[in-house]
Amino acid sequence: MERSKVLRGLSTISFYASDIEKATEWYSDFLEIQPYFKVPGYVEFRLGDYQHELGIIDSCYAPKNSTQNIGGAIAYWHVDDLEATFTTLISKGAIVHEPIIDRSNGNMAFVTASVVDPFGNILGIMTNKHYLEILQQTKS
Repeated sequence: MERSKVLRGLSTISFYASDIEKATEWYSDFLEIQPYFKVPGYVEFRLGDYQHELGIIDSCYAPKNSTQNIGGAIAYWHVDDLEATFTTLISKGAIVHEPIIDRSNGNMAFVTASVVDPFGNILGIMTNKHYLEILQQTKS
């Protein structure tokens, strides 16, 4: 398989929150870690196998003309137990954006769900067989 030389991987996914302290607490509780980087108006968590970054930015720094409506692209984070993670997110105050859906015609290779966090950001979660295959290749 040929690899793109243009888009090489996720560096940082940025979410906005009007109450950055509350958002930091919420994500710290959900992720069970503290941010590794923190400055006024911005915190950053490193997540998962490849240490991808999730940044929480004070919404006063949101780009001009950005929408306040929920929508746009959804980044899906691979999780090992989709149902448990989805249930945990809902129990912590997230709202269902899209329920659990098998996108692989019944073979459960690609299953997604998404929620809206208490700060208005869409958080996608997914079980993805390709992610696990790539992870296994990098460990070999």
